[in-house]
Amino acid sequence: MDRLESHRAEMIAIGVAFVAVGVGTAYYYYLSKKPKRDRIVLKSVRIGGFDTFSCDIVGCLDPEKFKEFKLVKRIQLSHNVAKFKFALPTPTSVLGLPIGQHMSCRGKDANGEDVIKPYTPTTLDSDVGYFELVIKMYPQGRMSHHFREMREGDYLAVKGPKGRFKYQPGQVRAFGMLAGGTGITPMFQVARAILENPSDMTKIHLIYANVTYEDILLKEELDGFALDFPDRFSLYYVLNEPPEGWSSGVGFISKEMIQAQCPEPASDIRILRCGPPAMNKAMAAHLEALGYTSQMQFQF
Repeated sequence: MDRLESHRAEMIAIGVAFVAVGVGTAYYYYLSKKPKRDRIVLKSVRIGGFDTFSCDIVGCLDPEKFKEFKLVKRIQLSHNVAKFKFALPTPTSVLGLPIGQHMSCRGKDANGEDVIKPYTPTTLDSDVGYFELVIKMYPQGRMSHHFREMREGDYLAVKGPKGRFKYQPGQVRAFGMLAGGTGITPMFQVARAILENPSDMTKIHLIYANVTYEDILLKEELDGFALDFPDRFSLYYVLNEPPEGWSSGVGFISKEMIQAQCPEPASDIRILRCGPPAMNKAMAAHLEALGYTSQMQFQF
């Protein structure tokens, strides 16, 4: 009986300590980060007969309805590419977009009609208080018109998260990435999350195709990855119309390029691809011919 009472007392003490640590951690996070009121959510969890608590961080996105965010800075990167910085409700708010997912943006086309298109930010939830979109504005693009007309102080309607891909550290041994044009943005988001996590040893092999040198998006950042993480990130550019003296890939991404630059087919690797429909179709055929199964591939 004494042993039973002693064990029961010990279990009660452990339970109380667990609750104290859980609530204390949540309260410390609240005080140190001073987030907006709905960011800390305490959930009651029954463990070993005791009520304990877990803490979830709630982002600013809503998967069911559009929310508006203010454009606070616009930087023109080239004649048809700009970086748009949008403010979140408070300086410590997080967007709440899982790595590898995207969000829907709503705007007006040249005829004043609503248009909705998916975009992936180049920022992560470690970038608190704001998010950024790098947008290439095409002459006939309906959503491109909306971004072309946006000025600082305007608002963008956003809904999310969206998408079937959610990255977890150590998910695979290596990623092969095949990107074309603006298809680089989800690849950049995943690559940045991996490389900024010192405990994530996932290797990245990126092939990035464009028409001209001027079309390469996020080139400075990608080159920085290759320089700073030579053992974890490899980069191979392909241009359809290369400048004189170009030493990287020429034409379109070929089966031979994939074979030379990407990890070989295996159960612990995955090939990610994102680009125009014609490119995605061609890449799917190349990957199948090289022995990559459907389980080894994902198309954004």
